[in-house]
Amino acid sequence: MKHINILMVDDHPIIIEGYQNVLMATKRDDQTLLIDTANNCDMAEIMINRASKETPYDVCFFDISLPASEDGRYTSGEDLALLAKRVLPNAKIVILTMFNESFRIHNIIKEINPDGFLIKSDLTSMELADAFQQIVKSPPYYSSTVNNYVKKTFSSEIYVDDINRKILHLLSQGIKTKSLNEYIDLSLSALEKRKKQLKLLFSVTDGKDETLLKEAREKGYL
Repeated sequence: MKHINILMVDDHPIIIEGYQNVLMATKRDDQTLLIDTANNCDMAEIMINRASKETPYDVCFFDISLPASEDGRYTSGEDLALLAKRVLPNAKIVILTMFNESFRIHNIIKEINPDGFLIKSDLTSMELADAFQQIVKSPPYYSSTVNNYVKKTFSSEIYVDDINRKILHLLSQGIKTKSLNEYIDLSLSALEKRKKQLKLLFSVTDGKDETLLKEAREKGYL
């Protein structure tokens, strides 16, 4: 009999209940699932640290949007995932989120490189069950939105670093070029230069920001 210790972190009790029900109903006969739950960063931090000293978790599910810890050290599921990676090196890390913007997907893959990455709007109970078994046996498992993003980005030859991604993201949010340096620690002339480079990279001939954003979107950078 295989015991699988699981931590589920989400601030909506009904969602956690749904995940638990799906996993319990679809587990294999030789699996026993022991599921702990937390609905904020403080609770999750205590459970992760306790597990590191006692019985480590095999799989940790993290929602991204969570109430921050009292001391402000942990503000999201991303922070908790990084803590879990550090103190529970053998745990499989699964991110479940509503966020489906390319910018967020890119950052999560880059920072956390999770064993499972599921966008909630992609999920059916059957897919969650399949994802869980695959993550336990041979990760990673990405849901369709993440998969499409990865395929588009990695098949594209364009290399866009994190600052350029942030520029694209801010422009897509309607931030004007002259205000970019309020969000990015670079001079306005350095930001202008990067914007010109992006337009060259994406073969923007009319010089318009709208065209740059359209091209970036089509290639999966936004």
